[in-house]
Amino acid sequence: MLLFIASVVYMTLQVSRFGPVNKIVKQNKRIGLFISFVIIAIVFVVISLAMSIINAMVVFLNIVMFFLLFGLAGKIIDKVSGKKAKGNFLGALALITSLIYLCVSFYLCNNVWEKDYTLHTDKELGNLKVAMFADSHIGTTFDGDGFAVELGKIVEQKPDILFIVGDMVDDSSKRADFERACEALSEVDIKYGVWYVFGNHDEGYGQSRDFNGQDIREILTKNGINILEDEVSLVDDRFYVVGRKDRSHSPAKRMEELLSGIDTDKYIIVLDHIPNDYDNEAKSAVDLVLSGHTHGGQMIPITFLGEGLGINDSTYGHKAINGTDFIVTSGISDWEIDFKSGVKSEYVIIDIDCKYRDYSLYSNALFMCTYISSE
Repeated sequence: MLLFIASVVYMTLQVSRFGPVNKIVKQNKRIGLFISFVIIAIVFVVISLAMSIINAMVVFLNIVMFFLLFGLAGKIIDKVSGKKAKGNFLGALALITSLIYLCVSFYLCNNVWEKDYTLHTDKELGNLKVAMFADSHIGTTFDGDGFAVELGKIVEQKPDILFIVGDMVDDSSKRADFERACEALSEVDIKYGVWYVFGNHDEGYGQSRDFNGQDIREILTKNGINILEDEVSLVDDRFYVVGRKDRSHSPAKRMEELLSGIDTDKYIIVLDHIPNDYDNEAKSAVDLVLSGHTHGGQMIPITFLGEGLGINDSTYGHKAINGTDFIVTSGISDWEIDFKSGVKSEYVIIDIDCKYRDYSLYSNALFMCTYISSE
């Protein structure tokens, strides 16, 4: 709150340096500063009504950031040149830059791209095409019908299995939109179906919405979606899917407990919403861990703040540790905030191929060619 108040005071002074307001300030400083404050308040209220209070705060704080950066640059220029710049050119440049930055960030958040990965395994898996998304937070950038549109793009890639890695909804989501999204999921034709783990927002933090965690379970199950809560499932005798409970709401089993008694010669995929147990997962027989939660760092400059504070083991992208692949997605949407920078909204397509099988085919082909040549 103190930081926000300080930012308001700072921006009031900055706005008072612009054209007509600055003329009033020179005649009557108090009235000029008051008008400057009113301008800020009006803009804040308009953005709050058009989007939300949280988005208005995001816009405001980003504008403050650019004014501070350009203000620092101005002081350096003044010191080097030995002259004080006239007018408020740098202030205007800060305002234009921040607006461009926010427009690009809005576009990156409200549009969805496909992110592709190709992984290899020595286990006898065969080829497997995985689709995954997380953090749809239905109601932020799309409603239930909008979710169905994005789902259609994923289905067009013809995946063998679809994983939803948490935070499909949050406290602002509406039951009707969630039901429409689940209805769309029930209609897709995917070989091994749709699999779901809970994120930290799914259960809800308050009583503001018209459905709860148990409703989510019932609606998902009704629409044929497989829920895993610290559970393991063997799919087609080919690979395991391990779904971990979200640890922000309830105690979760350790990785070694979950894998106890399973055939570790088979490929093992773990769905873990929050990417913060890499050490234990990498020490286990797990082959692939899929996570979301971080939103890819959300916005510059807080991008790697979670890793820096030790909250997350990864912010975005692919890592390989001790033979285990880890993938964190930036999310197909966002929580409350309509802006992303340095990253964009996405769904993920992962092609997993079996090196063992490929090498066998290569060896057989080589043997046949050698045999034919000798004949």
